[in-house]
Parts: sequence; C-alpha cells; structure tokens
Amino acid sequence: MTTMTRQTQQESTATESLTGTLKDSQDNQDSQGSQGAVQPAISVRNLWKVFGPNAENVPGTPELAALSPRELMDQESCVAAVRDLSFDVAPGEVFVIMGLSGSGKSTLVRCLTRLIEPTNGEIFLQGEDVLAANEKALRDLRRRKISMVFQHFGLLPHRQVIDNVAYGLEIRGDSKAERTRRAREVIDLVGLSGNEHSYPDQLSGGMQQRVGLARALAGKPEVLLFDEPFSALDPLIRLDMQNEIIRLHKELGKTMVFITHDLSEALKLGDRILIMRDGEMVQIGTGPELIGAPADNYVRDFVKEIPFSGVLTLRWIMRPAKPGELLDGPELGPDVVVHEAVRLVLESDHSVKIVENGVLLGVVGNHEILRVVAG
Repeated sequence: MTTMTRQTQQESTATESLTGTLKDSQDNQDSQGSQGAVQPAISVRNLWKVFGPNAENVPGTPELAALSPRELMDQESCVAAVRDLSFDVAPGEVFVIMGLSGSGKSTLVRCLTRLIEPTNGEIFLQGEDVLAANEKALRDLRRRKISMVFQHFGLLPHRQVIDNVAYGLEIRGDSKAERTRRAREVIDLVGLSGNEHSYPDQLSGGMQQRVGLARALAGKPEVLLFDEPFSALDPLIRLDMQNEIIRLHKELGKTMVFITHDLSEALKLGDRILIMRDGEMVQIGTGPELIGAPADNYVRDFVKEIPFSGVLTLRWIMRPAKPGELLDGPELGPDVVVHEAVRLVLESDHSVKIVENGVLLGVVGNHEILRVVAG
C-alpha cells in the first residue's frame, strides 16, 4: 500500500469516526449555537517520528516511507516509531491510544507536546500550531494548556503532598497564596484530603498516583495526557484509579488522551480507541466498532478475549424483521448494551423491537442474544 493511499484511508477513517463524537460535544456546548462545527481539541496530520541517521529523509521519500520496519532498519538504520498518523480528538473526549509494546503509542503522546520532536507532520491544539511554537510559546503551552500524568509518579521525595501538587504553579510564577489554595482544592478533588503534609514515601502507590493526578490538574489544563499511568499498580488499586478518572471526567469534562496496552481499560475509559502497530494506525473507533467490525486479524486477536456482551450494543446484533413476524414485543433503544437486555429478550414471547426516534430499526430475539452471550 502506498503512503498516499494509507494517508487517505487514515484521514477518512478518522473523520468518519469523529463525526458522532464532535456532534455530541457540540450538542453539549450551548455557546456554539449554530456557528458551525466544533474545532477539534487536538488535530494530528501525517505525523512521523523517525529515529536514526538522516531520519528527515524518510517521510519525504516515497520509496523509504513504503519500507517495512525491518527493511527500513536494514537499509537506512532507521526506526519509524510513528508513521504517517492522522486523527482528531474532540473537545471533552476521552481518546485512548493502545497497542503492544513497541507500537509507538508512548512516542506519539510525547510528540503531542514536543517532549519528543516529531520528524514531520502537523499537530494543532485548539487550532494552535504546536510545531510552529517557539520556545516561550511551547513552555506556556506545557504550563497552562496541557498536562501529563506518567507511569512513574515523579514526585519530589523531600516535598510534602501539598508542595508536590503546587510545584507546577510555583514554576510558572503563581503566588504562594494562590498555589496553596489551588493545591488544597485539587487535593480534595482527588480524594487526598488529610494527606496534605505527608511525604511521598508515606503513601501507597495509588495515593502517590493521585498526587500525580492532582499535580496535573492544578494548572487547570485544557487537555490531560496519560501515559500508561496505572500499569505499575496492583489490580484493585488500578480499578479504583480507573473509576477515579471516570468520575473526574464527568465532573470536569476535560479532554483526555490515555495511553494503555490493556484493552479492558481502553474499553472502560475511552469514547474512542486508536489501535497502533509498528507506528501505524490499524483501526480507530468506539469499543463496539472495534469488536463488531475489527479491521483485520490483529484487531480481532486484540478483542477476542473480551466478553462481547458487555461491549456490543443491540445495534450490532439486531436483524431485520421477517415478513409476517409479530411486532408486539417490548421496545429497546439501539444503544442498550447486550448484557443489559438479556433478561428482557429471553423472557419475552416475541422478539424485542429496536426503535430509535420512533423508527423501527430491527428486532432482537433469543438466537441473536444467545449467540453473543455464548461467545
């Protein structure tokens, strides 16, 4: 497949998948009114990050750009960690990027703030060209518009919780009174009230990660980036932190980009998920889209262990009503998750009607439900 063809397909897929998300975001923003489409919070176009000698030659040379990872290493001693990626993230969306180790997901998220300098492409944060930003503008962007939560907490061991949380505000020059007030506010928000004067080594792993989360929130950023923040935590603590992210997103509505290699975590947190392999996009979509219509065997292998009944909605399993079929069964919406509909469908004498805005979309009976539940 040529680079141009791959680029066109990526942009088409990203645009189609984003349409519904942008619409939902627009519906929730009264200030937009009828002024047109909502501007993406993050927009990435044809992004490359190549490591190696003469890396800048790879994106602009079709013959090199088309090489496989092994061929590129053998011929040019280069690694394309991010390869011609294009996608948008809607305001207020939780956008998950996932893939196996070495797929390029962590490199990608670091490129968004230029912690790693991209080799080629475009990145826009609310319309602002990140790659064109000078040193001062980039520093201001990192201090005020975007924050990052890392896998390793990075807390200063000689500082108490309140001072760790306020550290970013101190660096950007906020007054002591203001940063103390704001630090107490976010400490309470993440459930750490009473621990303001504890030191990091007096806290559990989950509590330390809450400090890192509070530190990221303290500057009131518009976008939060998470680079596998819970992968080092015990399973129960990890589950608790996932629930904390969901709660905070509901309360604050921040745009979030979340990196993980755990599909269960991605499905739980993400509005949409981008799956990467060898630096490239394999598929982008909602959880039900990935499970109901996997792009290839790579995605199919990713999702095969997930209980489909907890992710797929009735929209994905309904069928057309048969000629003469009785349509006097109960009604459900197309976005009801399968496991929530099991009892109603199995207890009904007739197929359940799937109705949206008064229009019959299809029906679901015992056969459709049991096929999903049985796997």
